[in-house]
Parts: sequence; C-alpha cells; structure tokens
Amino acid sequence: MLRLAITVQGVVQGVGFRPFVHAAATARGLAGWVRNRTDGVRIEVEGPAPLVEDFQRALEREAPPAARLARIYVEQQAPRYEEDFHILDSDPGAPPRPSVPADLATCPECLAEVATPGERRFRYPFTNCTRCGPRWSLIESLPYDRARTAMQRFAMCADCEAEYRDARDRRFHAQPIACPACGPSVRLLTPEGRQLGEGEAALRGAVEGVLAGRVLALQGLGGFQLLVDATSPEAVARLRQRKRRPEKPFAVMFPSLVALRAACMPTPAEEAMLTSPAAPILLLRKPPPGSARALVAETVAPGNPWLGALLPYTPLHRLLLELAERPLVCTSGNLSDEPLCTEPAEALERLHGVADLFLVHDRPILRPVDDSVARMGPDGPLVLRRARGYAPLPLSLGADIPCLLGLGGQLKGTVSLSTGDQVVVSQHLGDLGSLEGSRLLERTVEDLLRLLEARPVAIACDLHPDYASTRLGERLAASWGVPLLRVQHHHAHIAAGMAEHGLSGPVLGLAWDGAGLGADGTLWGGEALVVEGARFRRVAHLRPFRLPGGERALREPRRAALGLLHELDGTVATHLREAFTPREADVLAAMLERGLQSPLTTSMGRLFDAVAALSGVRAQAGFEGQAAMALEFAAGEHEAEAPYPLPLRNGEPAVADWEPLIQALLVDRERGAPASLMAGRFHAALVRLAEALALRVGLPHVVLSGGCFQNLRLLRDTQARLRAHGFEVWTPRQYPPNDGGLSLGQLAVAARRYEEERNVSRHPR
Repeated sequence: MLRLAITVQGVVQGVGFRPFVHAAATARGLAGWVRNRTDGVRIEVEGPAPLVEDFQRALEREAPPAARLARIYVEQQAPRYEEDFHILDSDPGAPPRPSVPADLATCPECLAEVATPGERRFRYPFTNCTRCGPRWSLIESLPYDRARTAMQRFAMCADCEAEYRDARDRRFHAQPIACPACGPSVRLLTPEGRQLGEGEAALRGAVEGVLAGRVLALQGLGGFQLLVDATSPEAVARLRQRKRRPEKPFAVMFPSLVALRAACMPTPAEEAMLTSPAAPILLLRKPPPGSARALVAETVAPGNPWLGALLPYTPLHRLLLELAERPLVCTSGNLSDEPLCTEPAEALERLHGVADLFLVHDRPILRPVDDSVARMGPDGPLVLRRARGYAPLPLSLGADIPCLLGLGGQLKGTVSLSTGDQVVVSQHLGDLGSLEGSRLLERTVEDLLRLLEARPVAIACDLHPDYASTRLGERLAASWGVPLLRVQHHHAHIAAGMAEHGLSGPVLGLAWDGAGLGADGTLWGGEALVVEGARFRRVAHLRPFRLPGGERALREPRRAALGLLHELDGTVATHLREAFTPREADVLAAMLERGLQSPLTTSMGRLFDAVAALSGVRAQAGFEGQAAMALEFAAGEHEAEAPYPLPLRNGEPAVADWEPLIQALLVDRERGAPASLMAGRFHAALVRLAEALALRVGLPHVVLSGGCFQNLRLLRDTQARLRAHGFEVWTPRQYPPNDGGLSLGQLAVAARRYEEERNVSRHPR
C-alpha cells in the first residue's frame, strides 16, 4: 500500500480539476480525498503502489484542457486504509495563489443542450458546466466555491443539486451551475428602465429592435456591449455618432463559423483560435471591396483590410445571433475612453442617449472584463488586448520573489501583482485619463490585493508624473510606507518581453512606439536599449524633432510632419500647403520657432504619422494610430523597390537620422510616386535600421516591443531579416506589445532589482 499527499498549484480551480481527480482515483480503485485550497488543490490518495503511481502520472497527462499545472509537490504518508475517494469541502487556510482560470467560452456539449428541445436548459442563456462559463468575472474570493462567487444568491434547485453532486455528471462541482428554475434571467428595458419583457420575450424583443436599426445595450459576461446590425450602414453610422467613435473599427460577432467564412477569409489556425475556450476577437482578412462575400458594411472598419471578428462565446450571445441570422457589431458598452459599464443602473445612466434598448440580467458582474483582441503573427497568435479568455492566467518568473505591484501606464491600463514565483496581470482596463478610469485602476488594485491576500513590499510605476497610475503609486507608497520604483517606459516594454520568454539579458531591445517619458525628460519612442537585469543602456534612438501642440499631434499626423520639416528647412508652404490654413501654418511655425508647447521626441510612432501625412495617406486621424495603420495598409504585401535611406550615425547613443529618408520621400512625392511605393520604401527602411542596430550592437538576442510592432508587415520583415543573420528574435505573444504590457515589465524590473540587491547583501565586497 502507498499513500501520497499531493499539492497541485497552478490554474486548477474552476476547470473541473477536482471531478477529474475523483474520476481518475475511482477508476483505479483508489481511496482518499481531494479538496480546493486557497493555494491550489490538495490530494491524498492511497492504494496499491503501481496504481497510485499511475494516478500520479495521470495528473499531468490527462488533466482537463483548461487546467495549467505549475507545480506538483508529493509527500509519502502512512496508509490509513480508507475505502472510498471523496471531494471534501474547501480549505481556506493556505496562503492564496493564482489558481483560477479566465472566463471560458461555452463548450459544444452545453451549446447542444441549449439548442435541443426537451432539454432542461433548452434556450437558457446562462448554461454552463465544469468545462465552460464565467470564472474571473464572478469570483469574489478564494478558494473557488459557489459561496464565494456572484452565484451565491442563487440557491440550486433539486435537479441542479443532483447534477452538482453526481460524480458521473458533467456538472459535478460546477460552481456557476444554473437552470431556468433557479438561475439568472434576462429582462428587456427601455432607456428609462421600464420593462418590456423577460425571458424568451426579452430575447426576441431585443433582436427585433436590432433588426429595425436600433442600438442594443447588452449586459454580457464581463460588462455591457453595444450591438447593431453589421450589414446596415445606417445602423453603424448611428452607433458611431452616439458612441463618439467616428472611424475606429468595430468588432463583429457572427452567428457561426460557417457565417464567418462567408464574410472573411480565416486560415485553419485562425479558426482554431476563434473556436478555442479563449474565443478572442481575431483580426481576419476581409474580402476585397465590392466582393460578393463583403456582407459586413464597409463602415464597420472603413479603409481597413482587416476585420475584428468573433463567435458567440456565451449561450446568451448564441441565442441572439441565431435569432438575428446575420452578423452584429459587438463593441464595448461605454463612451470612447471610458471604462465598461457592468451594472444595469450604471448602464441606464451612462449609456442614456446611446442605446435604444437594454437587455440586462441579474447575475452580478464582480469585475469588468472586456473582450480580448488577437491576431495571427509570423510565429503564431499575438495577444493585442488581454482580457476575457486570458486574464488572470499567471506567468511564472522562475523563482520566488517578494510581493510586488506594477501599475502600468496611462493608455491600455493593466495592473500586475506577484505572489511566490508567479505574476498575475489584470484584465485590460482601458484608458485611465478619465475620472472613471482612474477609479477603475484603484478598484482593480484593491481587488487583486484582497483576492490574493497580498501586501506589496514595493510598487513600480512609469516615470511620467501626470499618469493616473503614477499618482496612485505615489499615494499607495506613502500610505503603506514602501518604496516606489519609477521605471522608464521603454525599459518596461522590453522587460515585459524578457519576462514572458524567461530572458535575463543582456538583450538588444527595440522599443518602437508612440511616446513615453525618457530619462532625459524628452519624449522617447524610437529606442534601441541594451537591457540586462534591472538596468538598461540607451545605445541608439531616432533623431529628435518637435511636436507642435504636444498631444494634439496624436490625432493630427500633419503636426508631426510639420515638426520634421521645421527641423530641415521650414518648407511648410511647399510640402504641407493643403494640410493647413495660412493662419494655422503661421501659428504652428511660431510655436516651433520658440519651442512653445512643442516637446522634443524620438517617437517612431510619430515618424509613422509624419510619413503618412507627407505621402498623402493621412493628414488627420480619427483615433490614435490610425495614420500608422493606414500607412501599413498602403504598403500592402508588395516588396518595395528599395528602402529609403535611414543612416545610423556614429555616437553613444547612436542616432538614426531620418533626414535623408524624408528628403527622398519628398522627391518621390514631387514626381507623383504612388503612396503604396512610398509606404513600402518606408517600411523597408525601418527593417534595414533594425538590421543595422542588431549588427552594430552584436548581442545574440533581440526583443521587439512597443505599439509599432503590432504592424504585421514591420514585425514579419524585421524578424526575417534579423533571423537571416542568426539573431534570436523574441516578441511579446501572451501579453500585448503595446502599453497593456507595461505593468508586467515594471514588475519584472522591480523583481530584478530585488534579486540584485539580495545578491549584493549575501556577497558584499
């Protein structure tokens, strides 16, 4: 006889792990028990030694698909000669560790039940089991039990209770279990809160409104979404006007994979990602304009060859889309730059004047969780917005570190918290510039600290003093009496990529993005850094230029172009005459001459904007990054004739001089070259610059990060060029290369600094 005590840590709660353990033990005739603990799952199992050893191997070999086993501790104990195997009540006594999965898309078995007449859950919008359904959006505390979730207010009926207790049932210990008799329900409301219907009538009324061109606010899994008919230009225009989102692309939800194939061109790998438990919004190739396959209105993603597509990931979405029998725009339920609405009362207030109908339910949403966004990159999936389906899955740092808190930046906010050897990065929080955004940041910090019962010994934030995250870091550090580590923006970008791939350095990091405050007080963004441990060295950057009006240049690429031309010879009238009125040109020229509200920058993102304006692609932008996206689309897939010259001048740091590039581009413009040629030559110039930087620095590992590397052409061509020289090239994949990865990078720098200080204290000179 052999008895083992086994502790399993990782994502092992809310994924059917205890039922799996129970089935694996009873199938082998073993005795003992399994229970949830705040740090994972504890198992005690006994029986004939060969069978116990086979059970131990099965834990890793046969675990549920959504489980992620990080560590398994095994200890031999004296046999107790028990007869049965049981699932015991949870033990809340151990220190909490990340053990809960992300919200999981509805599994095929549950979808089949919802679609089958006569089934108990036929057309029930909240059907789920141990393999699918809400998790992160409804957990209140650990360990993961129904009494610690938003489902605690719903008492199980006798039928659900029987399923929950039956070890042979798919819903054995499924914490969000529910049915029409005992679970949440839906209601349809007017903007004034008057009820129009409930249950099936509410679903049908909501879809009738959408098909009539109205805007529906839907209380989904992690917050409200706004839905309109994606085939109707008029409905899309109405949503754009009300949401104050004039041009930024909308995501589209399709009723099925068959319907999606009729409107997009997914690859088999992309289809696998769309139908995975994460079920993100995935950027897919659109058919050519005017194609018979172009079912979605062009105004959904104007001028964009990509469409953000997704499939229904809850039964509620599936029922609505089946009734609609067409694709629907499905976008975040907020005004631009504001956080998601999560509660009906909040939505009725904040979305008043935006939505015509409100489809709500009574299952509380404990934290806002937006849809994730991803695309297929050269090496596989790339997560661009990490939320539903991915957060809060932890990342292992490979060694225990103290509890640290990273607060991220101002845009695409996230929060990171370390516990043991793992880091939890929160779901995407959005932009934090509004009062609601800064409050959401603070609530998210409180939520993570409470859930993991953590108290940070240090806080990491950005250098920028005016970010909401920096101000919160200053308040918390003063209140808790802990150090505040300010991490340079681009250092954090590279450190996040290093942490994800387990790199300690030295690496060459190319951090190309919009802008972040540099160590010298200017706005960096076209940086080459050598990063090792907690330190970085700036080895090269773009030649600086001024941005007249500062942040206004984010929406006006013409201003970045004006800043470049001013650095050359002030040829505003010749090359940008059509972009400015005479009055505007005079005012901005005077600002540049005096350096008034015209900060210096080395931003690669603003160089993209300037080239977009000078090449005639885009002089004004409806949202940040639109001009750079348009330039990428203009370049297309065609090889450029020759890259523009972008020499790397000698020095420490070296300077990438864009002047020859701009001069050559202006020559092309004067001779009437097509924008596609100019865009292609520009992209090729950046690839050659990356090559020159890597060859000059000579380190074998190169990390590419920052928002510019969301550009698929730039990423693909840079990777290929560097790998042809034998460099190992790393890019963020599980975490965004944009500012959504900053909090992870900040925490990684703080962890490295702690490790170095600990080593110094152990081995003083």
